[in-house]
Amino acid sequence: MAWLLVIVAGILETGFAVCLKLSHGFTRLWPTVSFCVFALGSFGLLTLALRRLDVGPAYAVWTGIGAAGTAIYGMIFMGDVVSTLKLVSITLVIVGVIGLQLSGSAH
Repeated sequence: MAWLLVIVAGILETGFAVCLKLSHGFTRLWPTVSFCVFALGSFGLLTLALRRLDVGPAYAVWTGIGAAGTAIYGMIFMGDVVSTLKLVSITLVIVGVIGLQLSGSAH
């Protein structure tokens, strides 16, 4: 259950990163409100998950999902440049996060 919280928190991290961009420095109301909702949800779920999980692997999974999700979202919906190096790098982030998760102790 704790890992599910981390995964959802990571998805919410993608949401707050995208909304941060769309807020244009917190000058647009609804993207700013959305950023706050996503950020509070993400940090709240991560906090709950950390009650049961080691901080290193949990944080790595959270940030990995957020980083990879944000990069993928940007390429699909925001016109970010797609390159082979970017796709390989995203894959390496995901593989690294999986490796950290597998190397951690189970609770």
